[in-house]
Amino acid sequence: MRTTPDSFQAALARGPLPRVCLITGVEPLLIDEAATALRARARTAGYGDREVHFIERGFDWDALLMDANSLSLFANLRLIELKLRSAPDAGASKNLLKLVAAPPAETVLLVTGELEPKQQKSAWVNEFERQGTVVVAPPMTRERLPEWITHRLQKHGVVLEPEAAQLLADRVEGNLLAAQQEIERIALLKPGSTLDADAVAELVADNARYDVFELSTAAFLGNAPRALRILDGLRSEGREPPLILWALLNDLRAVSRVLQREPNDRNVDGIFRAEQVWGSRQGPIRVALKRLRRADIDALLTAAARADRVAKGSLRGEPWVEITGLVARIAGVKLVAA
Repeated sequence: MRTTPDSFQAALARGPLPRVCLITGVEPLLIDEAATALRARARTAGYGDREVHFIERGFDWDALLMDANSLSLFANLRLIELKLRSAPDAGASKNLLKLVAAPPAETVLLVTGELEPKQQKSAWVNEFERQGTVVVAPPMTRERLPEWITHRLQKHGVVLEPEAAQLLADRVEGNLLAAQQEIERIALLKPGSTLDADAVAELVADNARYDVFELSTAAFLGNAPRALRILDGLRSEGREPPLILWALLNDLRAVSRVLQREPNDRNVDGIFRAEQVWGSRQGPIRVALKRLRRADIDALLTAAARADRVAKGSLRGEPWVEITGLVARIAGVKLVAA
């Protein structure tokens, strides 16, 4: 079965717990929320043990498969969670196919990770759909975002007028992590209120002095001094590294996708529409396209993936050092390897 995050969470509340589940798509917030709901449902069903494995190059699949299929006499019900760091290569896809075709006994198998639409059609994903549930978090469109924000605030008892919802949607520019932060902040400050555009504008103006989107804009425009000043401000204000990395990765991926299309389609405006690059992001991305080559983008995406792993604790290092280096490189500073 293939479903959406909202339908999946509703089904969890009234139906059986799926034995195998893949939660994927291109929206990290929706992926995380669906995975959190499954974990909670598994705990209530008695799956008290949870094993988490990060799937990346060099992962020991033999050890996982052996452990997954071995149960001791006193074994508890288990939740085995596999977190994909990137799209699985041929070897990982083969092992995922093997694992889902014969899921371990007394176990719920959960796989999470961001996969592009083309990757969601692979054989191992189709096997998850046959054996259990595939939850796909589709990209949030500009048209849907105001309604999404309005619906979430309604759950907190806050009513937004249409112009207010549009203003907030323009503010977060498609970043659901940032949107959710604004939603939680408004719900905390204005419980039970009805807000017009002026009220929302005032709340937004009162928010943090430094903004993750300003950081990304400065970096992609090649303004390294400003980008690093904003990053220092974000750090001093207590912004979390994952939100900063998401903003940077969002634009890096946009540059990558546009660059990939350019050799076959010289209509950049059409490419921006196809790739849903929002109006205010187009300027910085146009500038970046003029100075960054394919090899530069690939190297930056690799650096961003490493920074993300450090920020999440799966790789040793200092998150802010990694992010500072990434921002400097995006802005065009040539760093010397230590």
